[in-house]
Amino acid sequence: MGTPSFAVPSLKILLENNYEIASVVTAPDKKKGRGQNISYSEVKEFTLKNNLKILQPEKLKEKKFLDEILSLSPELIIVVAFRILPKEIFTIPKYGSFNLHASLLPKYRGAAPINWALINGEKETGVTSFFLQEKVDTGNIILQKKIQIDDNDNAGTLHDKLSQLGAEAVLETVKLIKNGNIEPSVQDDCLASPAPKIFKEDCIITWNKDATMIINFIRGLSPYPTSFTYLENKSVKIYKAKVTNIPSNNLPGKILIKDKQLFTATKDFLIEIIEMQFEGRKRMNASDFINGLEKNKELRFSSHLQ
Repeated sequence: MGTPSFAVPSLKILLENNYEIASVVTAPDKKKGRGQNISYSEVKEFTLKNNLKILQPEKLKEKKFLDEILSLSPELIIVVAFRILPKEIFTIPKYGSFNLHASLLPKYRGAAPINWALINGEKETGVTSFFLQEKVDTGNIILQKKIQIDDNDNAGTLHDKLSQLGAEAVLETVKLIKNGNIEPSVQDDCLASPAPKIFKEDCIITWNKDATMIINFIRGLSPYPTSFTYLENKSVKIYKAKVTNIPSNNLPGKILIKDKQLFTATKDFLIEIIEMQFEGRKRMNASDFINGLEKNKELRFSSHLQ
């Protein structure tokens, strides 16, 4: 059971290792764009290409879906980036149901573990497989795999790395369950930290923080949902930036231009903006953005509309 691209490598690796997949469960199709064209998930796209049975329930608690799962008599249910399963579903298989989560549980329980690990400046993260319980992300841990977070990682690159690492974890977990070699461990709730869903209002850059904190914030939201700021009452998305060793002696948010480079003042050091997107324009390098600015004009990024 899964929906986005993160789940595809896990499905692929099970197929490649000749596991019988009774059915793939993914989100219903959606209408998208002005033309209201039908759009479906990356998991469905992979499923159709490989001629697998597919289920797309609107509601997971509806009797029709429950009956369909019962009729399949699954030995194991695997969940990767999907909705919260009701107990009536995850208790059906004789070997239970497990979930793959993109963090080292109990750290970063919630919908956005990859983003929050970067925002909080973590140097290490990983994936966890665990048996489903009614309370989200709290089940007994089967196994974990760790990975180092590189300084140039953002949410996109880390997502892709963890997706591949997660596929390895799913395969290994299935083998452990099949061979009866599992020794699940109970999560310590005292060590838990939240990773709630991120909304647009959470993505506004606060310039009076330390430069490193701002960079981690930008990395953690790039390329999606993307951090942003305001310039002359228009939004500007920031995709990539880096800390400099130049002390900041200006008001936070102040824009400084030197040798076709765009710098912004913070609480301690200047940061260099590298990739950005001005409202109504395409994503661009900062140097291209500079070319369109009025010379010698005083500019300052703001955390709010003025």
